[in-house]
Amino acid sequence: MNFIAPTSTDLLLSEAENESLYPKLIDQLNKDFNLANEGIDFPQSTKPHELKMQLHEKIYRLIQYKFAEYLNLLYIIDVSEDQIMKLDGSDISKLSEQVAFLILKREWMKVWFRNRY
Repeated sequence: MNFIAPTSTDLLLSEAENESLYPKLIDQLNKDFNLANEGIDFPQSTKPHELKMQLHEKIYRLIQYKFAEYLNLLYIIDVSEDQIMKLDGSDISKLSEQVAFLILKREWMKVWFRNRY
């Protein structure tokens, strides 16, 4: 079975729930954010729409106030630099939403592969 990346945050979170991997996705996010010294603790009870919103807010604050830490986080999570460079940075709110999706997509890929192989 090949990995096919979801095309939106909602589809990704829905797929994670359908495959019963949503708790592992939350664990992976918490782990990588903590590795980047950007403590975040999404409880297992976090609903997908809450996760989406809270992650977007966290990325927005990092871009605005802690840019070096934001770059470190992207490095630790291993978000593709090419994908980041393709984003339009003129609207920080939209940018942080798109980056949040790229983070979720990369974390989902890790969880999915670990579950399969």
